[in-house]
Amino acid sequence: MLNGPKGKRPRDPNQLAKLMVDIATGETKEAAPKPKGRGVHGGKVGGAARAKTLSPERKTEIAKKAAASRWKAEAHSD
Repeated sequence: MLNGPKGKRPRDPNQLAKLMVDIATGETKEAAPKPKGRGVHGGKVGGAARAKTLSPERKTEIAKKAAASRWKAEAHSD
């Protein structure tokens, strides 16, 4: 995908054409894509760490709230 120096493509066709020429001639470099793996890894680690620190009572509260929300959503889907 073609990206400008700040990571966004210009919406204007003339600016986009100029960006393409600049990249082709080496005046500007394409922005590197951001790595996706870090967010996935952090979510897995964070959830386990949070579950470890929660008390059993708090886990029960969270589970009851989630179950109530699911049942409420199913009642409205009829």
